[in-house]
Amino acid sequence: MNESIRFGTDGWRAIIARDFTVDNVLRVSEGTALWMREHGLTSVVIGHDCRFGGPMFAEAAARVMITHGIRVFLANGFVSTPMVSLGVVQWQAGMGIVITASHNPPEYNGFKLKSAFGGPTLPADISAVERLVPDAPPTSLGDLEDARQRGLLSDVDLEEVYYRHVASHFDLPLLRSWGSRLVYDAMYGAGQRIMQRLIPEIHMLHGEHNPGFHGQAPEPIHRNLSLLSTTLANGGNFMAGLANDGDADRIGMYDSRGRFVDSHHLLLLLLMYLHEYKGLRGKVVVTFSVTDKMAQLARQYGLDIEVTPIGFKYIAGIMTSEDVLVGGEESGGLAVKGHIPERDGVWMGLLILEFMAKTGKSLEELVEMVYAKVGRFAFDRWDLHLTEERKQAVIKACREDRLDPKGRMPFQRKEDLDGFKYYLPEGWLMFRPSGTEPVLRIYAQGRDEADVNKILGQAKELVEALPV
Repeated sequence: MNESIRFGTDGWRAIIARDFTVDNVLRVSEGTALWMREHGLTSVVIGHDCRFGGPMFAEAAARVMITHGIRVFLANGFVSTPMVSLGVVQWQAGMGIVITASHNPPEYNGFKLKSAFGGPTLPADISAVERLVPDAPPTSLGDLEDARQRGLLSDVDLEEVYYRHVASHFDLPLLRSWGSRLVYDAMYGAGQRIMQRLIPEIHMLHGEHNPGFHGQAPEPIHRNLSLLSTTLANGGNFMAGLANDGDADRIGMYDSRGRFVDSHHLLLLLLMYLHEYKGLRGKVVVTFSVTDKMAQLARQYGLDIEVTPIGFKYIAGIMTSEDVLVGGEESGGLAVKGHIPERDGVWMGLLILEFMAKTGKSLEELVEMVYAKVGRFAFDRWDLHLTEERKQAVIKACREDRLDPKGRMPFQRKEDLDGFKYYLPEGWLMFRPSGTEPVLRIYAQGRDEADVNKILGQAKELVEALPV
């Protein structure tokens, strides 16, 4: 019997050729097709990013769909995840499938589901799909060329659809006038072509197709972006740096001095820009690991705020039913009013660039404007690769309030919405196991970088001291 296929916080991911195989993609596609038929959904948009085997896995999913009589819109070439989500809306499809492992290391691939509203499929529906995944792959599969001739499969240009959508919402001549001052690190991912089209003047790094990502996980966090940071720090006329992950739904940014500007700061900037400068209102929705400064700024603006479990799908669910101005998570997935209810690293980068262009301010100057409202702070996250036994021991100790038996850290209160967050006199510390990798993540917010490093170092000592 095959192993069970389970979706994590953002899709099913597995190591290529070990568990992520054509047979297993056929299985999960079969479960998806059965669920779609149960709900009367008759069409699907399918795309893949730059990872190894993308076209092969996408075509495998398409063959399952056409076998069930489901019309397939199959993307030409690699695309970003937001392009697939936008395509679902464009063609009024019942579902979207993206073959991607997002920011995971290059040996992984994955399978994301998107719903008709143009965002992540909701948790209850994901669970229903999981239950329908068969133990063995289907043996009868449709022929792609025959499906094309019968009109059951259409090859579509999702990049062109996305380009036109951006062009209708942004002042591209204004952004292009600033383009030569922006450094873009594509991380060998799916944002490389569209950013070159949108802003031809941009200074591009890692903008070629390399399915192995040069051996590095395409996650836009500081330790993975040394070339981007040094390019800015070494001077020149550059005002900011932008990076996207493997499927271009996440974002990381740098100021002109090569200093990383994390998602917490970007969320605050987006909230300030959309509310103060564009006059927009709406709810603010963030996940459990996002800075509490967002709640502070939302209250200043008189806006409601809601905190969700980690996973953008929870934000998307609220965006489909309520008026949300800004939504986001610590890991670089951000969304705003006026676009699809989907995280989109390219769109958010363009918004920040527009903020800079319309105010004439550098990214660090905009950050200082945020600090004037909420105070200075810093954040970081360490990913600890632990044995499963130690990881479970940490979670058990957190649950039973045994994490710090000697009282070395001045915890004031604890929250456990999704992971375990401990509030300190200034800042907080959080523990949470990864949903897609054998990793324990520890997060910290403090007064400055030195304070954050001290908190994380003490947390690591607590983890290492726990008996297993």
